[in-house]
Amino acid sequence: MASAAGLKLVAREVLAALGKRPGLRGAQPVSALHIDAAPVTPIATNSYIQGATAIPLLTKTAGQCLEETAHRFPDREALVFCRDGVRKTFAQFIQEVDQAATGLLALGLKKGDRLGMWGPNKYEWVLMQFATAQAGIILVSVNPAYQAQELEFVIRKVGCKALVFPTQFKTQRYYEILKQTCPELEKSSPGGIKSKRLPDLSVVITIDSKLPGAFQMSEVMQAGDSSHLKQLRDVQRTLSCDEPINIQFTSGTTGSPKGATLSHRNIVNNANLVGLRLGINEQECRTALPVPLYHCLGSVGGGMVMAVHGAPAIFSSLSFEGKSALEAVAREKCSLLHGTPTMFIDMLSQPDFDSYDLSSLRGGVIAGSPVPPEIMKKIMTKMNMRDIVVAYGTTENSPVTFMGFPQDSVSQRTETVGCIIPHTEAKIEDPETGAIAALNSPGELQIRGYCVMLGYWEDPVKTNEVITDDRWYKTGDIAVLDKHGYCKIVGRCKDMIIRGGENIYPAELEQFLHTHPKIEEVQVIGVKDQRMGEEICACIRVKAGQECTAEEIKAFCKGKISHFKIPRYIVFMKKYPLTVSGKIQKYKLREQMEKQLLS
Repeated sequence: MASAAGLKLVAREVLAALGKRPGLRGAQPVSALHIDAAPVTPIATNSYIQGATAIPLLTKTAGQCLEETAHRFPDREALVFCRDGVRKTFAQFIQEVDQAATGLLALGLKKGDRLGMWGPNKYEWVLMQFATAQAGIILVSVNPAYQAQELEFVIRKVGCKALVFPTQFKTQRYYEILKQTCPELEKSSPGGIKSKRLPDLSVVITIDSKLPGAFQMSEVMQAGDSSHLKQLRDVQRTLSCDEPINIQFTSGTTGSPKGATLSHRNIVNNANLVGLRLGINEQECRTALPVPLYHCLGSVGGGMVMAVHGAPAIFSSLSFEGKSALEAVAREKCSLLHGTPTMFIDMLSQPDFDSYDLSSLRGGVIAGSPVPPEIMKKIMTKMNMRDIVVAYGTTENSPVTFMGFPQDSVSQRTETVGCIIPHTEAKIEDPETGAIAALNSPGELQIRGYCVMLGYWEDPVKTNEVITDDRWYKTGDIAVLDKHGYCKIVGRCKDMIIRGGENIYPAELEQFLHTHPKIEEVQVIGVKDQRMGEEICACIRVKAGQECTAEEIKAFCKGKISHFKIPRYIVFMKKYPLTVSGKIQKYKLREQMEKQLLS
C-alpha cells in the first residue's frame, strides 16, 4: 500500500495538473476544476487511484437536502410522473413529505423501523423515500417483480414493520401475493396484523384501493396531527447522516439477494458528486428516468439528485417502455436521460424513432452493464446526447464510483467507465500476489471511501466476505486502470471463462461481436466442457428483419480475434433473462444454455 504522504502527493499532483489546464482561470476554486475536467497528464503510476478531496463531503440528511432545495426553488417542478399525470413543485412535495412522515408516526412507526416499498415507478414511491428519511424510518426497496417466496425472504430478512404497494401492476396482484404469505391480512384490522410467517409486519398500506387489513395512502396522509408533527421535529433533531436510510437488495445477477444497507451520508454524497460530474448547476436540468426506482440508478441518480441539486425528475412510465421514454424527453424537454444499455438499445430500435424531437437532450448516464462502443456512438449521434457518460458502480457503493466526464474523447467514453469520483479510493489487486497490480494489468477492483455501505443487513458473514478489515470493498469485477486514472471493466471474477488454461473476458468478446452489422445485442458466457473445462457460448439477438447463421459469425471472427476466443457455441435468442432493473442475469443464461446444449 502506498503511504499516506504518497497519497497526498498524488492528490496534489492531480489538482496541480488540473489547475494548469488552458482556459480555466486560476481564480476558480481547485475543487470545481477537478469536478469539471478530466486529468490531462498521467496521474497514476500503478493501479491505485484516489479521487480529489478538496470538495468537502456533505454532512446533511436526505431530508435536510430536500428542505434546502425547496427553500431555494419552491415553484420549480420537482417530480413529474407522466403516466399518472402527477406534477409536484418542490414546495408541494416537501409539504406532502412532512404530511406523510407525520402519518407514518401516527400509525405507530418509529425511528429505526423498516418500511418496504414494493411496486413500480409511482409518485408514492418517492413520497415514501423522503417521508421515511424525514422520520428516521429505513426504506427497504423491494423488487416489484417479487413473488410470494421472494417477498417473504426480504420481509423476514430485514424485519419490515410496514409494507406499501399498489393493488395491481400488469400481472402482479400485490395484495393477493402478500396474502399467500400472510393469510391473516384479510381478517386483520388496519395496523393490527399479527402474522405467523411475518412476525414483524403490522402495517400494510395500499397506494390506491381500500382493502381489508390495509390502510389506504389517503388515510395515512390525514392520520397525523399537531402532536405527531412535534414528534417528527423532535426525531429530526436526533438524526445523524451516518445512520441507515435505505436497504437495497442486490439485483441477484449472481444468486440470492443481500440487503445492502446505506446511510444518508452514502446516498446524499453520491448524488451530490454525480450531479456535479454531470454538470448540473442552478439552472433547471430536467432528467428523464425510465429506470426503476427500486434500483440505485432511479432512487439515487433520480430521486436524490433531484433533492440535492434541484434537478426535476421526470418518470416516463411505471416500468421501462422505450416509446414512453422518447415521448417524455420530447414533451418535457429533458436535458438528461439515464438508462441501462438494454434500455438505450430498445429506444434506438423504436420503429418511429425519427419522429421524436430529442433536440433538448445533451447527455445523461448509461450504467448497469458494459456498453458496446457501437451503441455508445449511436446514442451520441442519433439521440443528440453528445455529453453522455458511462457510470460504474455497485449497490454496495451507493452506487457510483467511476464516471466519465462530458469532455471525454469518444474512445474514453466507449472503452472505459471513466475516472474515480471524489473522496473515493480504488485499487486493482493482482489475483496471484494480492499486491496492487501494475498499470493496464487485470485484477479485482476494490473500493474504499464514504460510499462503502454500512454492511449487509444482519449478515456479518456475507459482509466480511466483501469488506476487508481496512474497509476495502471487493467488487468482484475484473478491471484495468490506465495512467490517466481511467478504468476499464473487463468482466466479473465469476464470469471469467477459463478455457484450457486461457483466461477469456466476456466483455472483450461482446464488444468485438457488436461490430458485426447484423448483431443487435450479444452476451458471452462459459459453459462446462469435460475436455477444456469451459467452452465459449455467444447468445445473440439479431437486428429486426435480419437473418444470420453460426457459420457467418465464426467466419467474421476468424483472423480478427485469437482462435481460442472464437465461440464454440452460437445461439440465436429473442430475449435474455433479466432482473427488473434491466440487467442480464448471466448465471440464469448460463444455466439455460448448459441445459440446452449439454443435455
